[in-house]
Amino acid sequence: MKKFKRYCVLFLAAWLASCAHYPLNDRLPRYDEKAGYRFGRFAADADNSDSLFICLAFSGGGTRASALSYGVLKKLAAIKIEWEGKQKSLLDEVDCISSVSGGSFTAAYYALFRGRIFTEFPDKFLYRNIQKELISQLFNPINLVRIASPYFGRIDLAAELYDSVFEKKTFGELLASNRRPYLILNATNLALGERFEFTQDQFDVLGSDIAGYPIARAVAASSAFPFLLSPVSLKNQSKPENYQTPLEFKNALQDFERNRRRYEWAKNQVLYEDKENHPFVHLMDGGLADNLGVRFISDSFRRGTIRELINNEEIKRLVIVVVNAGTEPPADLDKRESPPGLSTVAYKVATTSMDNYTFETIEMMKELRNGRLQAQRAVDDCQGILKKACPSAKPLTRLAGVLEPYVVDINFESLAENPQRRTYFLSLPTSFSLSRQQVDDLVSVGAELLEKSPEFRNFMQSLKP
Repeated sequence: MKKFKRYCVLFLAAWLASCAHYPLNDRLPRYDEKAGYRFGRFAADADNSDSLFICLAFSGGGTRASALSYGVLKKLAAIKIEWEGKQKSLLDEVDCISSVSGGSFTAAYYALFRGRIFTEFPDKFLYRNIQKELISQLFNPINLVRIASPYFGRIDLAAELYDSVFEKKTFGELLASNRRPYLILNATNLALGERFEFTQDQFDVLGSDIAGYPIARAVAASSAFPFLLSPVSLKNQSKPENYQTPLEFKNALQDFERNRRRYEWAKNQVLYEDKENHPFVHLMDGGLADNLGVRFISDSFRRGTIRELINNEEIKRLVIVVVNAGTEPPADLDKRESPPGLSTVAYKVATTSMDNYTFETIEMMKELRNGRLQAQRAVDDCQGILKKACPSAKPLTRLAGVLEPYVVDINFESLAENPQRRTYFLSLPTSFSLSRQQVDDLVSVGAELLEKSPEFRNFMQSLKP
């Protein structure tokens, strides 16, 4: 009898393991470049204008990143302005939020639930020991059997846990709200090493419909730190009816010499169309490709929705707030003769590219800003010279859209006047387990850093009559 029971248990365990499978992404029946979860579907309205265009970028860094970005959101909500004759908060004017890893929890919660974030999010996520809960789930006997399946891993358990935070909401429900901000959750395609965004534009090339995809799984992919969590997998579905390679891809593939960045982007997008050789996509932490979440915004500035709005002279002021919860490298790594251990090496391998790209990404965004201002000034200067030299000459052609761009960089390095306090924040762990006091400190300093930023002060000054 005991043997029979044992066999029954083994059989049940094997059956559970064979049945465990991650949720598949839906196939897109018919391609429509104007339908689905896209930036262009989130139009401006009376409460959120195009003329004051604010984008937020939330970095990775576990709960510390979530709490810091939450503090910035609270401050934006508290700052009241008058814009085009209407009283509102700065948060009302936020048009898009692009995020990775820990920052994706805050970004997704605000996009889904708006003002509820200020009453619910701390207890629902920030104060929770998510790390402990994940470990507890992992060692649940039933889940140990489930993750024995090759099609169900640790990340799928994490996504199930995150469903309790995001109430099983999907991108379709986010689209149905029809209210900005537009949310861009970023992960990294392991095969390509390239940024993967959870938008319908990205899902088009997968032949997939993002509407039914759970927000929790997208956040899980965005925060799937290497070694600790397994990748999130997607099926590269067959091409939908009416799909043709977008003209933008075809044109960019001719730009190898003129615009290498655009060429590489298009080349990677077209690879998804090869369903036979790339039947699946495996995603990990978005920080591996862009640890600030800025790349989507810079791409949109160069060739996307932001560029279209600038060219149509819709945007008057463009504000990009980058919330960077970066840490400081270990100070004692090169003080010992013996080489670092395996865990330390693994961590550095996983994060070195993140740390290196963080600085360069911020500088790239500032260079885009400076380039725009320089071009505008050059046209004005030339026009002034022409007017003096030849008053009867026709005016020079203006740039399409003259705007005031601001790049606000929020990071702990700004606390340089208080080295001890700066070190405290830089040394906080990037785990999903912080004390209540640490969370409260991060929320408070997020508001403080925004308010004291010179670039942010310049922007606020520009709003005054």
